[in-house]
Amino acid sequence: MDKLREFGRKALFYVRVLSGYEERRIRNYRLQLERRLLQAQERKADIRKIPEQAILAEVRRMVDEMQTLNRKLEETEAAIEEYFKPIDKEAEMLMKMQLEGEEKTMKEMVAAMQQQALLEKAEAEKIANTHQPDTNKSNQDATSSSSQHAQMR
Repeated sequence: MDKLREFGRKALFYVRVLSGYEERRIRNYRLQLERRLLQAQERKADIRKIPEQAILAEVRRMVDEMQTLNRKLEETEAAIEEYFKPIDKEAEMLMKMQLEGEEKTMKEMVAAMQQQALLEKAEAEKIANTHQPDTNKSNQDATSSSSQHAQMR
């Protein structure tokens, strides 16, 4: 009975092969395997892209945050500058007043030094003039005594 069953199976297989049924079945199975393989490869490629996409999304998010922070920083700097403008103007006015005061003091000191120099020069000339007549007198005395000596001889 097993031999009959085995013979029947082989006969049925030969009929299917000769009719082309088995070939179509094999082709169909191969096509299904190829489709499954392609789908698996596509899923694998998508899965590989997920980390890249996640990284790119994180980088984009960080760049957006940095741009937002930069904008806030610029707005804050502008607000600080606006806040300190009146103070800067007052400081500038104070500096100008202080510089003008120092310049005025310096001019007064220069004028006082020039006056002092003129007074010292006048005093030096006065002293020189008072010593000069004495030297002239002694020169005259010396010349008159030498001329008297000459006459005596």
